Amino acid sequence: MKKTQNSYHKSGVNISKANKFVEHIAKLSKKNVKKKSNSLINDNIGAFGSIFDISKIKIKDPVIVSCTDGVGTKIDLANKFKKFDTIGIDLVAMCVNDLIVQGAKPLFFLDYIAVGKLNLSKTKKILKGILEGCKISNCKLIGGETAEMPGIYAKDKFDLAGFSVGIVSKKKILNKKNVKKNNLILAIPSNGIHSNGYSLVRSILKKNKIPSNLKKELIRPTKIYTQEILKLVNKNLIISASHITGGGLVENITRSIPSNLSVNIDLSKIKTKKIFKWLKSKNISDYEMLKTFNCGVGFCLIIEKKNINKVKKYFSKEYEPYEIGCVSKNTKKLNLHNSISW
Repeated sequence: MKKTQNSYHKSGVNISKANKFVEHIAKLSKKNVKKKSNSLINDNIGAFGSIFDISKIKIKDPVIVSCTDGVGTKIDLANKFKKFDTIGIDLVAMCVNDLIVQGAKPLFFLDYIAVGKLNLSKTKKILKGILEGCKISNCKLIGGETAEMPGIYAKDKFDLAGFSVGIVSKKKILNKKNVKKNNLILAIPSNGIHSNGYSLVRSILKKNKIPSNLKKELIRPTKIYTQEILKLVNKNLIISASHITGGGLVENITRSIPSNLSVNIDLSKIKTKKIFKWLKSKNISDYEMLKTFNCGVGFCLIIEKKNINKVKKYFSKEYEPYEIGCVSKNTKKLNLHNSISW
């Protein structure tokens, strides 16, 4: 009897299906990229490297800033709720929101999608979210990688990683060394959990049924702050900034001030949301909430007092910044006062 020959396809990897996905990306990219775009994406999807033309960008003394991130175990809930068209927005948000902390304008984005078995319908929905995130942040998807990895990921499981590059003038870089005593700390509202703390969220969901009116909050895509923050950078209205991600408010805000100064936060001023109140009710301490979740604060700005009204006018009412503290000299790096009103 003739033995059946081994093949890559029989091992679980479908190259032809992956090629169809690349063709789909190329078609979408041509629709989403303007003729005068700096990226050379129309001829670039499927190439070995991604090309972006920076020769026409008019920035004096330009500096390149790069970021990479993922969306963590929020992916598990995307699978559970079969909601795949917004998780790509989260992926872009987690990268570009880091770029703008230093005042950088996002230029382009690349993605990495790893799957157990390539499902074109599902992967196209993920891509749709990535393209939407790029549109919101005004950057271009210029390449990426899709890896089918049977035996490493279960058939319906997947993981995402994102890579973004931005540009900023040396004179516009937001530098924590410029922070001074008595500068104000403003909170910009989040639109929910964003993409951090989901391992704790999933642990709670195993033991508790979430109210039906809060279910959509679990998969709501991360707010992208690029448009508002870059306008403030251009107007020189920000001294320093912080993206409130893993580690919550406790660990992130202190990264945005020099070592000789301290952060003072009045927790009673924080405007939290129903989803965090529900999580807090599941036997989580205040401190654990603050170092795990954004608790309603998605981004922080450090500014001069005189600029507070100028800063606010660049935001919609929903995301209008508000004062939660100030910078001072203290023996402790972080000083938390009062309590959040859960």
